[in-house]
Formats: sequence, structure tokens, C-alpha cells
Amino acid sequence: MAIVLDEPNTHGDLRKRKSATTTENIKGKSKSAVKNSDNILNGNSNALLLVNAMPTEHGQEMDKKLDEHSEYEFGGPLGVVAMMVGFPLLMYYLWICLWFYRGKFVYPTSVDDIGPFFQRMGHHIYDGAYPTKFAWATYCGLTAIQLFFAAVMPGVLQNGLPVPSLGYQALPYHCNALFSWYATLILSYVLHKTGIFRLPWLIENYGQIMSVALIVSFSVSIIIDWSARLFHYGGKPLRMSGNVIYDHFMGVSLNPRLGPIDLKMFAEVRVPWVLLFLISLSGVVKQYEDLGRVTFNMWHMLLATGLYMNACAKGEHMIPQTWDMFHEKFGWMLIFWNMAGVPFTYCYPTIYMVRAPTSTYEFPLWGRVAMLVTLLVCYYIFDCSMAQKSNFKMQQQGEYKSRKAFPVLPGSMLEDPSYIQTKHGNKLLTSGWWAYARKINYTADWIQATTWALTAGFNTPITMWYPIFFFAVLVHRCGRDFAKCSKKYGDDWDEYCKVVKWRFIPYIY
Repeated sequence: MAIVLDEPNTHGDLRKRKSATTTENIKGKSKSAVKNSDNILNGNSNALLLVNAMPTEHGQEMDKKLDEHSEYEFGGPLGVVAMMVGFPLLMYYLWICLWFYRGKFVYPTSVDDIGPFFQRMGHHIYDGAYPTKFAWATYCGLTAIQLFFAAVMPGVLQNGLPVPSLGYQALPYHCNALFSWYATLILSYVLHKTGIFRLPWLIENYGQIMSVALIVSFSVSIIIDWSARLFHYGGKPLRMSGNVIYDHFMGVSLNPRLGPIDLKMFAEVRVPWVLLFLISLSGVVKQYEDLGRVTFNMWHMLLATGLYMNACAKGEHMIPQTWDMFHEKFGWMLIFWNMAGVPFTYCYPTIYMVRAPTSTYEFPLWGRVAMLVTLLVCYYIFDCSMAQKSNFKMQQQGEYKSRKAFPVLPGSMLEDPSYIQTKHGNKLLTSGWWAYARKINYTADWIQATTWALTAGFNTPITMWYPIFFFAVLVHRCGRDFAKCSKKYGDDWDEYCKVVKWRFIPYIY
């Protein structure tokens, strides 16, 4: 799924502080500096938090409550079982409708046709989605290459947010996705031009590779689960409900690593968005070879997925500040969607455009211009707002590192930001894009997703999967986030909601 920042930064009185004051370290400082650090711990100072600084005693108590299982989410055990069974089956069904029936929903035509219908579905899966050796080599090979790049490519070392379950230790992250991204592009070009691996093969073997992704995601989630339970791999079991299936879905441990590679951050960036972009690129090359030209709609999809992947790569050092890294455990939910769900469902418009006549989805000039302008404007808001919040968080820790990764968007760094100081010790940001809505990044991200889906026209609801599914995810996740923040910050969260009134759309909702 898309990368999101889920927890706002904080304040109780609306105050301003220069970000330059955040990088001082209290070690070796004067008595006044030490006194100031005591004030931070007691919640009496407006100074920004320093590296590995502890929250107030009140904040620590709130963190303990958040790290305890209190209630079931996602419908509890029955709900997560339905998702673990239903989503893979749904992916096969939607792929069959797109690949064999040009997006038309297929179903039994009578009671007598129920048996033959499932036989037809089974034959489609066997014929078009059997996990061949080529599919295994492609998916596992790409994953292995990305693991290699993650281990050896140059990058920056970025500390994450202090983790309550680790005694507020801030874990280091080796962030080299940008160099890995460029290396992937070069390698893809070389493999295609030499004929070792031609790009159209991804689209042509989409069903088989999807099956491998499903198998691998389930296998990895089981391995991570039992390694965490038996050997505390990635940390001690955390927020356990006692229900094996539910805990498998949510995850057992928080921070599994393979050498210098944080597997949770790796799964969030390196597999889903790289593969999604390569599928889009495969569609472009396939269409050019079949038609002798590439439609604007297909170019739009390539640009959109390329912008998103590049944003993930150039901003990877900001990901350790996100709720996914800081709080979410590495369970089936994150593993499945990152390793299989994102790359093999968000690409439905590409699949349709490869299989259907161009006349069914091409837009007139005004439509193309509107699509492109909408994408670029929303990308700017999305990228800029994410950078503003992450930079603010890193400044609080004294962890901010200026990076000039392309493209550097104006407004990504806030000067003299306003915020609300909480009794917890954190600060809630109320400047920049975050002055307009509490989830302004969600809004921009969803509109981008809608332009992706519209590239395939209005021929089938299946190609609208990404914005429809993403909308449900964002609404649900927003509810989860706001509930956690309310519990964590109490009255300070109420004050924040009075200052930033709107959830998604300024002056509307």
C-alpha cells in the first residue's frame, strides 16, 4: 500500500520555535542546558525533543497502554480470516475477468452452470497463473536483486523515532533506495536490450508471477511469525491478543532485520513500488511493440508509478519516522499487501490497456491535459506535505539531514513552524499543508490514485480497484489513527482538532 505518515506531530499551546534549536545535544552542555532537558522530560518546556529523548512520565504511561492489546481491529479473528482467504481469491477472480473477458464480470449463468463455472475458473488459473519456473525466477530474482542493492548501495544512515518497547531506543536505518532505484533502471535497460530479460515478459507472464508472489508472501509471513514467537526475531512479541490467527495477521514482532536491512522498510519500498513501475514499463514496451506507438494513457500510468517510486526512493530516510515503522508490527497484513497486493492490483489499468483496443480508453486532448495537471498538482501536495512532517519530526530528534535528491520541491522544509506542545512530550504540527487538514497527504494520494485508474477509461469497475480499495483503507486507517492519538494525547488532541478542524478536505470534511 501507499507509504503514509499516520501520526501528527504535536502542541498544547500554539507556539512557534525555530527548527535550528532542535539539533543541540544535552551531553556536555551547561547546567542551563541540563535543566532545559529536565524540563523537556517533565513536559514544561517548548524546546524540541533531542535524540533518544524520553517522553514525559505521562507520555510513557500512554505509550505503555498503546503497546498493550486492548481490542480487536479489522473485525477480529473472523474478519482477518475472511481477508486472508478472500483477498487472494479476489485477486485471481479480477485477473481472470481482465485477462480473459476484457474486464467483464463473469458468473454462473444458472444453477446447473455453477460447477462448470468453477471448472472454467480453475482452468484459467492453471493455464494462465500456474507458478512456472520462469515466474519463480522472475519474482525471487527481482527480490534477491533488491536485497543485494539494499545491502551494498551507498546511502544515508537515519535514526528512526524512539521506540517505546525498546526503552525508547532509536533504531538506525540504512537508506539507499535512491541508488538502488537508479541501479534497477539501468539493469532493466541492459537486460532488455541484451535479450536476457525482455520487459514485455512481465506483462505476458503476469498471472504466473502473481501466483508466486502470493505463495512467497504467505510463506514469509509464516516464517517471520514463528521466528518471532520462538526466537524473538525482530524483538519480543508485542501487543499479543492470544488468538494465533489474529496475531499472525497483525504481526508478532516489530523490527525484524536481515543484517543491515530492515525487512519491514524493505518490503514497503523495494518490492511493491519497484515491481509496480516495472509492470507499467512492461506495458509501455509491449504496447509499442504491438501497435508501433504508446498511448497517452499508458504514458500517464508510467509517469504516475515512476513519480511515486521515485518519491519513495528519494524520501526513504523519512520512512523511519512513519507510523508503519514506529508502531505497526510486521505481520501478514503488511507482508501480503506489500509483496503481492500492491504490485498485482494497483496495475489493473495497465493490464486492461494491454489487452483491450485503444479506442475503448483513449481520451481527447482536454482529458489528457486535465489528467496530467491533476496528477502533478496532487503529487506536489503529497510529496511536499510528507516531507514537511518528516523533516519536522527529524528536527525534533536532532536527526535532520539535508538531502538534495531529485526533485527537491519548494516548501518541503518549514521555517519557524507552529505546533501544539503536548503533555506526552511530542508536538503536533499545524504549519504548511498540515494547517489545512489532518490527513492532507491522504487526500492528495487518493486523487493521484484516481488518475491512475482513469487511464483505462470507464469500461470496467475493475480498473478502479486502486482508488476504491484505497478509499476504504484510508477511511479505516484514519479512524484507527485518530483513536490512537486521542488515547495517547487526551485533551491535547482535542485542542489540535480545534486548530486543524478538517480531516481530509479543507473547509468541507
